[in-house]
Amino acid sequence: MEKTHINRIDLNILRELQRDARITYSELAKRVGLSTSPCVERVKRMEREGIIKNYSTVLDPKKLNAGLVVFVQIRLQRSSKDIFRQFKEAIQNVPEVQECFLVSGNFDYLIKARVADMTEYHQFLVETLLTLPDVHESTSYAVMEDVKETSAIALKSG
Repeated sequence: MEKTHINRIDLNILRELQRDARITYSELAKRVGLSTSPCVERVKRMEREGIIKNYSTVLDPKKLNAGLVVFVQIRLQRSSKDIFRQFKEAIQNVPEVQECFLVSGNFDYLIKARVADMTEYHQFLVETLLTLPDVHESTSYAVMEDVKETSAIALKSG
């Protein structure tokens, strides 16, 4: 992985944007100790370099009938050399899946999915996840309480 060199002011800009991506450039500049123009230039540079990938809105899943988080371990059948590619392509089209990681260990993928409740999860598991290419078995973990959930990256100097 290519490590990008950013300085203290860039880190402060990124911290502020992680807290509130809708902050105005003038307010952002004030918080990081710059005038507006140089602040805008730094943000634009970090966007061009891919440090800032996009801006998003955080929704309340409970208010949108997606309050149950389930983590699912998936083990694939090793029936062909294309199984990982096929699974990876198929999982992209499953809207309930928020995150999917290829992992090392006793299973192949770790999935984070959101659904309304256990009834909907059962249907999702049987009709969607277990029908994906080469899925051999799954293990599910329903979340009882959200203790901490963030997409923020801990930004450290140097």
